[in-house]
Amino acid sequence: MIITRSPLRISLGGGGTDLPSYYQKHEGFLISAAIDKYVYINLHDTFVDYLIVKYSKMEEVRSIDEIKHPIIRESLKLLGFDARYLEIASLADIPAGTGLGSSSSFTCSLLKALHTHKKNIITPADLAEQACHIELDILGEPIGKQDQYISAFGGINCFTFCKDNRVKAEKLNISQETLFNLEDHLLLFFTGYSRSASNVLKEQDDKSRNNDSSMIDNLHFVKELGYKSKTAFERGNLEEFADLMNVHWEHKKQRSNGMSNDHINTWYDIALKNGALGGKLIGAGGGGFLMFYAEDNKKLRHIMAHEGLQEVRFRFDFNGSKVVTTS
Repeated sequence: MIITRSPLRISLGGGGTDLPSYYQKHEGFLISAAIDKYVYINLHDTFVDYLIVKYSKMEEVRSIDEIKHPIIRESLKLLGFDARYLEIASLADIPAGTGLGSSSSFTCSLLKALHTHKKNIITPADLAEQACHIELDILGEPIGKQDQYISAFGGINCFTFCKDNRVKAEKLNISQETLFNLEDHLLLFFTGYSRSASNVLKEQDDKSRNNDSSMIDNLHFVKELGYKSKTAFERGNLEEFADLMNVHWEHKKQRSNGMSNDHINTWYDIALKNGALGGKLIGAGGGGFLMFYAEDNKKLRHIMAHEGLQEVRFRFDFNGSKVVTTS
């Protein structure tokens, strides 16, 4: 039996500039952090001459082409598996469609398990690139590379997405004191909405490919906010980071009408009046998690609970995709 896990993530600046339609022309930059919420893969050999796949559904197939789950199907193909004597099951701390990069965490965790089964050693960079290859190149998803890279690497990283498709990963230069303060004052609240990011991201992707000036200018501005956030972290100025979050959110909403809704806007305003210094919606928008940097955690927790929003407490993960156990 092999059990692997890969962390989910939150974006801390520059989000949206990791799509190829933008960075291949202009270079992208963002800051991302892995959190201690995971997608797990359990893989083990069986005694039956077919493949068992368990996720939100269950499949029993005799050929890989029969697998309906696209990521599982293409991952097995990529690594040269056949559909015999194997069972694959997945489990997640947070449901899909909540903006924390669960799809890419699933891909990284699955690939890590498959490589471990073949006794392959794979670096975080190679793992991330394989996950990107499956999701972007093979399946044609209109997504970026942030989720795969932060899930594979873990920690808090600055990623530069180069025009030639290379990705440069650099650990954020943040003091331990600032790190602890950031962990203590960042809060996540589930909006109650789960959604697919594909439609919102496809709109951004199409506009970027067509050189839509408003979209390109928006992403240029957000990239600069990413650089400013990096400087704020390095200086230990978390109040400045909180201000930048607010600016980021206002510009993020301009990318698509599906980025927010009346409920989210109301909760956001309530949070800023009750202890939050800054915040934004995590992910492509339309649902998922609201993240705030709060000066008064107790006050914010109380009002968000009163509004019916569930908090998910977290810490940062510094392991990335890893093997939990083999037997």
